Amino acid sequence: MRKGKDYILFNVIGYIFITIIGLFTFIPFVVLVVSSFASENYIINHGYTLIPKEFSLSAYKLIFQNPQRIFRAYLVTIIVTSVGTSLSLFLSTMAAYVMYRKDVKYRNALAFFLYFTTLFNGGLAPYYIILANYYHLKNNVLVLILVPLFNVFYILILRNFIRGSIPDSLIESAKIDGAGDFTIFLKIILPLSKPALASIGLFIALNYWNDWWTPMMFIEKQTLYPLQYTLYLILSSVNVAANILQNVVRIDMPKETLKLAMTVVATGPIIFLYPFVQRYFVKGITLGAVKG
Repeated sequence: MRKGKDYILFNVIGYIFITIIGLFTFIPFVVLVVSSFASENYIINHGYTLIPKEFSLSAYKLIFQNPQRIFRAYLVTIIVTSVGTSLSLFLSTMAAYVMYRKDVKYRNALAFFLYFTTLFNGGLAPYYIILANYYHLKNNVLVLILVPLFNVFYILILRNFIRGSIPDSLIESAKIDGAGDFTIFLKIILPLSKPALASIGLFIALNYWNDWWTPMMFIEKQTLYPLQYTLYLILSSVNVAANILQNVVRIDMPKETLKLAMTVVATGPIIFLYPFVQRYFVKGITLGAVKG
Protein backbone atom coordinates (compact mmCIF):
# COMPACT_ATOMS: atom_id res chain seq x y z
CA MET A 1 0.00 0.00 0.00
CA ARG A 2 1.46 3.33 -1.11
CA LYS A 3 1.80 6.02 1.49
CA GLY A 4 0.18 9.35 0.67
CA LYS A 5 1.87 12.73 0.59
CA ASP A 6 0.10 13.80 3.78
CA TYR A 7 1.53 10.80 5.64
CA ILE A 8 5.07 11.48 4.39
CA LEU A 9 4.79 15.21 5.18
CA PHE A 10 3.51 14.44 8.68
CA ASN A 11 6.45 12.11 9.35
CA VAL A 12 8.99 14.62 8.02
CA ILE A 13 7.60 17.39 10.22
CA GLY A 14 7.41 15.01 13.18
CA TYR A 15 11.01 13.88 12.82
CA ILE A 16 12.23 17.47 12.43
CA PHE A 17 10.31 18.55 15.53
CA ILE A 18 11.58 15.59 17.59
CA THR A 19 15.16 16.25 16.41
CA ILE A 20 14.94 19.88 17.51
CA ILE A 21 13.56 18.88 20.92
CA GLY A 22 16.29 16.23 21.21
CA LEU A 23 19.00 18.79 20.49
CA PHE A 24 17.55 21.20 23.06
CA THR A 25 17.81 18.47 25.71
CA PHE A 26 21.09 16.90 24.56
CA ILE A 27 23.24 20.00 23.99
CA PRO A 28 23.03 21.24 27.62
CA PHE A 29 24.24 17.85 28.81
CA VAL A 30 27.15 17.97 26.35
CA VAL A 31 28.02 21.46 27.60
CA LEU A 32 27.88 20.12 31.16
CA VAL A 33 30.28 17.25 30.43
CA VAL A 34 32.70 19.33 28.34
CA SER A 35 32.76 22.24 30.79
CA SER A 36 33.57 19.89 33.66
CA PHE A 37 36.97 19.39 31.98
CA ALA A 38 37.61 23.14 31.66
CA SER A 39 39.71 25.20 34.03
CA GLU A 40 38.08 27.22 36.80
CA ASN A 41 39.42 30.53 35.45
CA TYR A 42 38.07 29.83 31.97
CA ILE A 43 34.57 29.07 33.33
CA ILE A 44 34.57 32.24 35.43
CA ASN A 45 35.82 34.50 32.62
CA HIS A 46 34.11 32.97 29.57
CA GLY A 47 31.21 30.92 30.92
CA TYR A 48 30.11 27.53 29.63
CA THR A 49 31.03 26.65 26.04
CA LEU A 50 30.96 23.61 23.81
CA ILE A 51 34.71 23.85 23.13
CA PRO A 52 36.67 25.27 26.09
CA LYS A 53 40.23 26.39 25.33
CA GLU A 54 41.71 25.63 28.75
CA PHE A 55 41.64 21.95 29.68
CA SER A 56 41.86 20.89 33.32
CA LEU A 57 41.22 17.78 35.44
CA SER A 58 41.39 19.60 38.78
CA ALA A 59 37.72 19.03 39.58
CA TYR A 60 37.91 15.28 38.98
CA LYS A 61 41.22 15.06 40.86
CA LEU A 62 39.54 16.72 43.83
CA ILE A 63 36.59 14.33 43.71
CA PHE A 64 38.80 11.24 43.37
CA GLN A 65 41.45 12.52 45.78
CA ASN A 66 40.36 9.61 47.96
CA PRO A 67 39.24 6.99 45.42
CA GLN A 68 38.38 4.43 48.07
CA ARG A 69 35.87 6.86 49.59
CA ILE A 70 34.11 7.44 46.26
CA PHE A 71 34.04 3.77 45.25
CA ARG A 72 32.70 2.79 48.68
CA ALA A 73 29.98 5.45 48.33
CA TYR A 74 29.17 4.08 44.87
CA LEU A 75 28.90 0.57 46.31
CA VAL A 76 26.58 1.68 49.12
CA THR A 77 24.39 3.60 46.68
CA ILE A 78 24.19 0.73 44.19
CA ILE A 79 23.28 -1.79 46.91
CA VAL A 80 20.68 0.50 48.51
CA THR A 81 19.18 1.44 45.13
CA SER A 82 19.01 -2.16 43.88
CA VAL A 83 17.56 -3.65 47.07
CA GLY A 84 15.27 -0.71 47.78
CA THR A 85 13.88 -0.50 44.24
CA SER A 86 13.22 -4.25 44.02
CA LEU A 87 11.57 -4.37 47.44
CA SER A 88 9.55 -1.22 46.83
CA LEU A 89 8.25 -2.48 43.47
CA PHE A 90 7.32 -5.88 44.90
CA LEU A 91 5.46 -4.50 47.94
CA SER A 92 3.84 -1.64 46.01
CA THR A 93 2.56 -4.04 43.35
CA MET A 94 1.18 -6.32 46.06
CA ALA A 95 -0.66 -3.38 47.63
CA ALA A 96 -1.95 -2.30 44.22
CA TYR A 97 -3.17 -5.84 43.48
CA VAL A 98 -5.03 -6.01 46.80
CA MET A 99 -6.81 -2.71 46.10
CA TYR A 100 -7.59 -3.90 42.57
CA ARG A 101 -9.34 -7.09 43.72
CA LYS A 102 -13.09 -6.55 43.80
CA ASP A 103 -13.59 -9.26 46.42
CA VAL A 104 -11.57 -7.27 48.99
CA LYS A 105 -14.26 -5.72 51.16
CA TYR A 106 -12.57 -2.51 52.26
CA ARG A 107 -10.33 -1.86 49.28
CA ASN A 108 -11.70 1.66 48.67
CA ALA A 109 -11.28 2.52 52.34
CA LEU A 110 -7.72 1.23 52.20
CA ALA A 111 -6.99 3.34 49.12
CA PHE A 112 -8.41 6.41 50.89
CA PHE A 113 -6.34 5.65 54.00
CA LEU A 114 -3.16 5.50 51.94
CA TYR A 115 -4.04 8.73 50.16
CA PHE A 116 -4.96 10.43 53.47
CA THR A 117 -1.44 9.87 54.81
CA THR A 118 -0.04 12.08 52.04
CA LEU A 119 -2.06 15.10 53.19
CA PHE A 120 -0.47 15.53 56.63
CA ASN A 121 2.99 15.35 58.13
CA GLY A 122 3.76 14.60 61.78
CA GLY A 123 6.74 16.95 61.81
CA LEU A 124 10.49 16.54 61.62
CA ALA A 125 11.17 16.07 65.35
CA PRO A 126 8.68 13.18 65.90
CA TYR A 127 9.83 11.62 62.65
CA TYR A 128 13.45 11.62 63.78
CA ILE A 129 12.65 10.41 67.31
CA ILE A 130 10.57 7.47 66.09
CA LEU A 131 13.11 6.25 63.55
CA ALA A 132 16.21 6.90 65.64
CA ASN A 133 15.06 6.01 69.17
CA TYR A 134 12.12 3.63 68.83
CA TYR A 135 13.17 1.72 65.72
CA HIS A 136 16.92 2.14 66.33
CA LEU A 137 17.64 2.92 62.69
CA LYS A 138 20.34 5.51 63.31
CA ASN A 139 23.67 4.48 61.73
CA ASN A 140 21.86 1.53 60.18
CA VAL A 141 21.91 0.95 56.44
CA LEU A 142 18.27 -0.18 56.67
CA VAL A 143 17.18 3.42 57.16
CA LEU A 144 18.43 4.22 53.65
CA ILE A 145 16.17 1.47 52.29
CA LEU A 146 13.08 1.89 54.46
CA VAL A 147 12.59 5.67 54.38
CA PRO A 148 11.95 6.03 50.59
CA LEU A 149 10.34 2.57 50.36
CA PHE A 150 6.70 3.53 49.80
CA ASN A 151 5.10 6.17 47.61
CA VAL A 152 1.30 6.23 47.59
CA PHE A 153 1.18 7.87 44.18
CA TYR A 154 3.10 4.97 42.62
CA ILE A 155 0.79 2.43 44.30
CA LEU A 156 -2.29 4.14 42.85
CA ILE A 157 -0.71 4.24 39.38
CA LEU A 158 0.04 0.52 39.58
CA ARG A 159 -3.53 -0.20 40.69
CA ASN A 160 -4.92 1.73 37.74
CA PHE A 161 -2.54 -0.07 35.40
CA ILE A 162 -3.63 -3.49 36.65
CA ARG A 163 -7.29 -2.48 36.46
CA GLY A 164 -7.01 -1.20 32.90
CA SER A 165 -4.60 -3.73 31.40
CA ILE A 166 -5.26 -7.15 32.97
CA PRO A 167 -8.72 -8.64 32.27
CA ASP A 168 -10.69 -10.18 35.13
CA SER A 169 -11.36 -13.28 33.03
CA LEU A 170 -7.65 -14.12 33.05
CA ILE A 171 -7.55 -14.13 36.85
CA GLU A 172 -10.81 -16.07 37.07
CA SER A 173 -9.50 -18.74 34.71
CA ALA A 174 -6.38 -19.07 36.83
CA LYS A 175 -8.55 -19.59 39.91
CA ILE A 176 -10.54 -22.29 38.11
CA ASP A 177 -7.25 -24.05 37.34
CA GLY A 178 -6.47 -24.07 41.07
CA ALA A 179 -4.04 -21.16 41.33
CA GLY A 180 -3.91 -19.33 44.66
CA ASP A 181 -3.77 -15.57 45.14
CA PHE A 182 -0.01 -15.44 45.56
CA THR A 183 0.52 -17.70 42.54
CA ILE A 184 -1.71 -15.44 40.46
CA PHE A 185 0.28 -12.45 41.66
CA LEU A 186 3.64 -14.03 40.77
CA LYS A 187 2.68 -15.77 37.53
CA ILE A 188 0.18 -13.31 36.03
CA ILE A 189 0.20 -9.86 37.65
CA LEU A 190 3.95 -9.29 37.79
CA PRO A 191 4.79 -10.52 34.23
CA LEU A 192 1.94 -8.55 32.67
CA SER A 193 2.85 -5.40 34.62
CA LYS A 194 6.35 -5.03 33.17
CA PRO A 195 5.65 -1.68 31.43
CA ALA A 196 4.39 -0.09 34.65
CA LEU A 197 7.09 -1.75 36.76
CA ALA A 198 9.82 -0.46 34.46
CA SER A 199 8.58 3.13 34.44
CA ILE A 200 7.73 3.28 38.14
CA GLY A 201 10.94 1.41 38.95
CA LEU A 202 12.95 4.12 37.23
CA PHE A 203 11.32 6.80 39.37
CA ILE A 204 11.92 4.79 42.54
CA ALA A 205 15.54 4.14 41.59
CA LEU A 206 16.06 7.87 41.02
CA ASN A 207 14.63 8.60 44.48
CA TYR A 208 17.07 6.19 46.07
CA TRP A 209 20.02 7.30 43.94
CA ASN A 210 19.54 11.03 44.63
CA ASP A 211 18.70 10.70 48.33
CA TRP A 212 21.16 12.71 50.42
CA TRP A 213 18.79 14.01 53.10
CA THR A 214 18.22 10.62 54.80
CA PRO A 215 21.93 9.88 55.39
CA MET A 216 22.45 13.46 56.57
CA MET A 217 19.77 12.89 59.23
CA PHE A 218 20.48 9.33 60.36
CA ILE A 219 23.98 8.24 59.25
CA GLU A 220 27.17 9.21 61.07
CA LYS A 221 29.45 6.35 59.98
CA GLN A 222 31.50 7.35 56.93
CA THR A 223 31.51 3.76 55.69
CA LEU A 224 27.72 4.01 55.17
CA TYR A 225 27.68 7.33 53.31
CA PRO A 226 26.01 7.03 49.87
CA LEU A 227 27.31 8.80 46.79
CA GLN A 228 25.13 11.90 46.84
CA TYR A 229 25.89 12.69 50.47
CA THR A 230 29.59 12.07 49.92
CA LEU A 231 29.62 14.52 47.01
CA TYR A 232 27.66 17.00 49.11
CA LEU A 233 30.32 16.81 51.84
CA ILE A 234 33.11 17.32 49.29
CA LEU A 235 31.40 20.41 47.87
CA SER A 236 30.74 21.80 51.35
CA SER A 237 34.36 21.32 52.40
CA VAL A 238 35.62 23.04 49.23
CA ASN A 239 33.31 26.02 49.77
CA VAL A 240 34.39 26.35 53.39
CA ALA A 241 38.09 26.11 52.48
CA ALA A 242 37.70 28.68 49.71
CA ASN A 243 35.95 31.15 52.02
CA ILE A 244 38.64 30.75 54.68
CA LEU A 245 41.62 31.07 52.35
CA GLN A 246 40.40 33.77 49.99
CA ASN A 247 41.49 36.54 52.39
CA VAL A 248 44.79 34.87 53.31
CA VAL A 249 46.28 33.67 50.06
CA ARG A 250 45.15 33.60 46.47
CA ILE A 251 44.08 30.07 45.63
CA ASP A 252 42.01 28.82 42.74
CA MET A 253 39.58 26.28 44.15
CA PRO A 254 37.56 24.51 41.42
CA LYS A 255 34.14 25.37 42.79
CA GLU A 256 32.17 25.81 39.56
CA THR A 257 33.84 22.98 37.67
CA LEU A 258 33.51 20.81 40.77
CA LYS A 259 29.73 21.17 40.61
CA LEU A 260 29.77 20.12 36.96
CA ALA A 261 32.08 17.17 37.60
CA MET A 262 29.91 16.05 40.52
CA THR A 263 26.86 16.09 38.27
CA VAL A 264 28.66 13.92 35.71
CA VAL A 265 29.82 11.46 38.38
CA ALA A 266 26.35 11.24 39.95
CA THR A 267 24.21 10.98 36.79
CA GLY A 268 26.38 8.69 34.67
CA PRO A 269 24.99 5.32 35.88
CA ILE A 270 21.37 6.51 35.63
CA ILE A 271 21.91 7.62 32.02
CA PHE A 272 23.26 4.18 31.14
CA LEU A 273 20.26 2.55 32.88
CA TYR A 274 17.58 4.50 31.02
CA PRO A 275 17.92 2.79 27.58
CA PHE A 276 17.10 -0.58 29.14
CA VAL A 277 13.68 0.64 30.36
CA GLN A 278 12.95 3.13 27.59
CA ARG A 279 10.70 0.80 25.58
CA TYR A 280 8.46 0.30 28.62
CA PHE A 281 8.57 3.88 29.85
CA VAL A 282 5.94 5.65 27.71
CA LYS A 283 3.57 2.68 27.65
CA GLY A 284 3.68 2.25 31.42
CA ILE A 285 3.04 5.90 32.18
CA THR A 286 0.17 6.35 29.71
CA LEU A 287 -1.67 3.16 30.66
CA GLY A 288 -1.23 3.66 34.38
CA ALA A 289 -2.27 7.32 34.39
CA VAL A 290 -5.13 7.41 31.86
CA LYS A 291 -7.05 4.20 32.44
CA GLY A 292 -8.96 3.70 35.65
